[in-house]
Amino acid sequence: MKNNKQQISPVIKMQNIQKHFSGNGVETLALSGIELEIYSGEYTAICGPSGCGKSTLLSLLGLLDGASEGSYQLNGEDVSSLNLNQRSAIRNRAIGFIFQNFNLIGDLNVFKNVELPLIYQGVAAKERKERVETVLARVGMSERMKHFPTQLSGGQQQRTAVARALVTNPAIILADEPTGNLDSEQGSAIMDLLDQLHSEGATICLVTHDPRYNGYAQRQFNLLDGKIVSESSNADRNARSNKISA
Repeated sequence: MKNNKQQISPVIKMQNIQKHFSGNGVETLALSGIELEIYSGEYTAICGPSGCGKSTLLSLLGLLDGASEGSYQLNGEDVSSLNLNQRSAIRNRAIGFIFQNFNLIGDLNVFKNVELPLIYQGVAAKERKERVETVLARVGMSERMKHFPTQLSGGQQQRTAVARALVTNPAIILADEPTGNLDSEQGSAIMDLLDQLHSEGATICLVTHDPRYNGYAQRQFNLLDGKIVSESSNADRNARSNKISA
């Protein structure tokens, strides 16, 4: 993480975020008073038990949904009041998603799954090929680029999902329980891969309920009942990051 954070604009800045859901005449407050800043090159974790609001917060961070109240700036741009199409355009450009369920398209091979976000962006075919091959090599999937998801192990599918998240050079990577459908060995391998990407400069926000993986992050936000109830810093991780950045 960079020093003197107050002099650097955060990649993500949320202020007094509220999220309400209404149904059957009942209104539920899912998130309340969320204050959150994440900086370029930082590795953060949002943690808490099931039902605490992690998924709702992730959907707001990733522009899958909008807040009921409050301010959200992404990469210096106010995205609080955007409509669905505007949020989608920015999400495709600025956010890389890694999902628990991989979310790969079954009838597309590895190469084409990773290429798809670039097609949406209108990137030329030659550049698409170069960028896809680069990120597949980065995650160790070059030899599987013609394979289909059903021909891959869970760990290989998640590596493909990581490559898809990286291929657009996003401002931030949101990892939603990325080890949730993997065994412990595959899960550790994915966490080590994310750790490596962070050491190379990636900005990562991990959403997890698994305390085994909290220690990978430099800062940890703990959610309970829709509120950030505590924030902690991993001094060893910050020291390592500062050494790498020097």
